[in-house]
Amino acid sequence: MFGLTKNHTYSIGADVGDDNLKVVQLGNNGNGISLVDGGLESRPDYVIPGSIDWQGWAIEALRRLTTNGNFRGKDVIAAIPASDLFIDHIRMPRINDELQNAKKGVWGPSDKLTDTIFSKIRQKLPFEPVKENTMIKYIPTEDDNALVMATERKIIDRHLAIYENAGLRIKTIGVWPAALTNIYVKFFGRRKTDIDAIVMLTCMETNYTNVVICKHKNLLFARSISIGINQIDDEKMLTRLVMELSACKKQFGSMLRNAQIERLVFLSSQAIDREMCATIAKHLEIPAQMGDCLAAVDITDPRRLGIDRRTTDHNGKQQINWATAFGLSLS
Repeated sequence: MFGLTKNHTYSIGADVGDDNLKVVQLGNNGNGISLVDGGLESRPDYVIPGSIDWQGWAIEALRRLTTNGNFRGKDVIAAIPASDLFIDHIRMPRINDELQNAKKGVWGPSDKLTDTIFSKIRQKLPFEPVKENTMIKYIPTEDDNALVMATERKIIDRHLAIYENAGLRIKTIGVWPAALTNIYVKFFGRRKTDIDAIVMLTCMETNYTNVVICKHKNLLFARSISIGINQIDDEKMLTRLVMELSACKKQFGSMLRNAQIERLVFLSSQAIDREMCATIAKHLEIPAQMGDCLAAVDITDPRRLGIDRRTTDHNGKQQINWATAFGLSLS
């Protein structure tokens, strides 16, 4: 899938979220994956996420990071922020042509199957459920289940405008669940026994935790939990996170009754509290491992390339991981 060749450079992966902006470009020189360049900027406290000022900040940050560094080319693979992406899991009929299109990952504005899916999710949408303004992407999983992702057309238009004004070319707009699956497949699921193993991936960020369940490259389940490192300041909040993760495990079990989650992978950097991860794994009763994408690639000069392995960035804000941006670059 990745088409690795000598001296191959991937597209820039851009993880533009409410709280920070991360850009990464990976390459392969024939000896493995290495970091071409990367950069991080945190949103100023006075800027409101999603506002006009936020868009202006994102444009200037993207332009500054990709112009002053060692980035090659202008092609970008971006993703809709977790806060703007609605995710649901539904049962759906088998329609071969439509399912083939779904596997290509195309955002669908309107066709027979997306109309049917829209009717199933419209009452759950966190925004005005108008079909013409809803962009839907669906990925068939197993046993006639499908992972459905939806966002407002204006959100996609907003991000397209941000990258255009930053002087970048959008190659595709992806989704964070697929990006995290890419990271697992490329770096942490390389053994023969991993092909059929079902794993739960957790990506803990500043103010949320993203969860993916996959069977190697096949995405089966995804959910974003609004509890991140900043919220886990006592045992009570850690217990709440464990409850949310347990609910994900239970929901997945109800969808695929014969499926067993074999491993829990924390896609986090050195900043993560390992004792906290051990506590989570113990309560979930799943064997766990750490999956630090920064340790999985060759980084010759992390400071010069804009990557910091320390717990905090230069503004003193917690920097958890680069997993989504890395996965987007590998897409």
